Amino acid sequence: MKNQIFFIHGGMTFKNYEDYINYLKNKSISLESKKYWIQDVAEKLKEVQVIVPRMPLQENAKYDEWKIYFERFFSELNDGIILIGSSLGGIFLAKYLSENKFPKKILSVYLTCPPFDDSLPGDDLVGGFKLQSDLSLIEKQTKNLYLMFSKNDDVVPISHAEKFREKLPNSKIIIFESKNGHFQIEEFPELIEMIKKDLEKIR
Repeated sequence: MKNQIFFIHGGMTFKNYEDYINYLKNKSISLESKKYWIQDVAEKLKEVQVIVPRMPLQENAKYDEWKIYFERFFSELNDGIILIGSSLGGIFLAKYLSENKFPKKILSVYLTCPPFDDSLPGDDLVGGFKLQSDLSLIEKQTKNLYLMFSKNDDVVPISHAEKFREKLPNSKIIIFESKNGHFQIEEFPELIEMIKKDLEKIR
């Protein structure tokens, strides 16, 4: 069976509908499509099936809705899967895997710039994404748990790395000098190399 990567993108949450509408009215728009680093991962790892679903209401996300949609994919997933969550997708995976037994064997989990709590400089973290106090079930489900942060991230401060380190002592915390702020990058060679090493372990 083909190795798989399941990627969960970021998103936004709002305390109320009025704030959400105000965001839509003032959000900057562009006609240009931007390449995101998960596309580079898919291009460089052609032997791996990269699954990138669009989660429900990305810009007004609710955990319970994401959970329902996430679980819809389980019947299509193989053992030895690699799970990647970016930003809100990162805390979603952290919450899900700390509260639920994943139905397949997990090779690795990568969380890029995941917020730990609501102490963010410019964003609210609501919608049911709050972590419980015990995250130990995550480490029981994979021996390869990586959390990555950038020092110049203006959305998720690197102080959140230490909060995760306290709860997940066996995780590998990686802090980059710069990933263009909140990992606004087109290529992610370091991640690709880490994934290659993980895959070598099971081949």
